[in-house]
Amino acid sequence: MRVKKRVVVSVVNDLSTDRRVGRTCQTLVGLGFEVLLVGRKLKHSLPLPGRSYETLRMRLVFNKGPFFYAEFNIRIFLLLFFKRADLLVANDLDTLMPNYIHHRFRKIPLVYDTHEYFTGVPELMHRPQVQKVWKAIEKWIFPKLRHVITVNESIANLYHQEYGVNLQIVRNIPHQVSTGQVLSKKEIGLPENKRIVLLQGAGINIDRGAEEAIDAMQWVEGGILVILGGGDVMGQLRQRVVAKGFADRVFFIPGQPPDLLRSYTCLADIGLTLDKDTNVNYRYSLPNKLFDYIHAGVPILASPLPEVKKIIDQYDIGVFIENHEPQHIATKINAMFADMESMSKWKKNLGVAATELTWENEEKVLNKLFQRYA
Repeated sequence: MRVKKRVVVSVVNDLSTDRRVGRTCQTLVGLGFEVLLVGRKLKHSLPLPGRSYETLRMRLVFNKGPFFYAEFNIRIFLLLFFKRADLLVANDLDTLMPNYIHHRFRKIPLVYDTHEYFTGVPELMHRPQVQKVWKAIEKWIFPKLRHVITVNESIANLYHQEYGVNLQIVRNIPHQVSTGQVLSKKEIGLPENKRIVLLQGAGINIDRGAEEAIDAMQWVEGGILVILGGGDVMGQLRQRVVAKGFADRVFFIPGQPPDLLRSYTCLADIGLTLDKDTNVNYRYSLPNKLFDYIHAGVPILASPLPEVKKIIDQYDIGVFIENHEPQHIATKINAMFADMESMSKWKKNLGVAATELTWENEEKVLNKLFQRYA
C-alpha cells in the first residue's frame, strides 16, 4: 500500500478563524496528502470542529513580544525535527525561518504563503528596530525561495521588485455557496426594525476605520452598526460606544467559526471595508470581508484602496468614501439606503461576482503547484 506523502503546514495563529489556511489544507487533502496543521492555542481560542486533517495547537509560555516569537520558532523547529514531512508550507514571515532551515538542510520542499506585505504592517511601522529584524530575516530567505504565494497582484509586484522572485496569486475567496442557514435579527438580539451596517473581520485593528464608523452612527437614519469579530482595538471600541451613549446604535458580536459566519453576514444591508492608506500593507490589502460581503449579497461601502477598488469597479457592487470623516461616512450610508434602484442593481451584480470569485477558481493555482509533490 502506498504511503501518503505528509505535509506540515505551520501558522502563528490559533487556527479557529483562519479560513485561507484551512482551505489550503483541504486542497492538499484533496490531492491525496496527509496533512498536519500546526498553530497555537490561546486562552480564549474557539474550539476546532472536526476536520479532514490533523491539527496541533501548541500552548506557549509567552503570547506576545520577542520571547513569544523566539519560543514559537523554537517549538516549530523542534516539532519539524521529530515529524516526518515530505512537504513544508509556511504561512507568513513569523513561521518561515524554522521551515526554511529544515528545507535547506533536510532537502524538504518548501512553499511559502505570505498573506500580506509583512514588514509593512502597522504594528512594525513605529518600531523600526523590530522591523529591521524581520526585514533581515526576509532578505536572507526570500530571494532563495522557489515557490511563493500571496494574496493579490499588488503585493506580488512589490516582492518581485524587491527580490526578483515571481509570486503566484491565490486570493482569499470563499467556496461557492448557493444556500445555507440564515439567522434572524431576533435570534442574535438585534432590533428587527433597523437596517444593518456591518463591519466584520478577525483583524479589526488600528486604522481600519472602526472608530469613524461608530462616530458616524449619530447621523445614520434607521440603521445600526454591527461589529462582528475581534482585533486589537475592540476594547477601545466598546469604551467609545459607552462614552457616546450609542448602546442602541452599535452592537458587538464575537468572531464566529467559518461555517457559521455567512449566516450572520447575510443579515447586513451594507458591508463596510474602511481601511486607511496609512501603510504599505493596508494600501495593498484585499480583505477577506470584501469577499464575504460579495458571497452574502451585501452591497459595499469601501475605502478606494487599489485592490479593493479594482473588484468593486469591475462588478459594480458598491461605492467609495472620499475621506474618513464620520459625517461623510454617514452621508454615504444614508445615500445607499435611500437609493433603491442602485441597491437592486448592486445585489444583482453581487450574484454575478459570487459565481466568478470562488475558491474553486483560486485553488487551481494551488493544485498545479502541489501536484508536483503529490
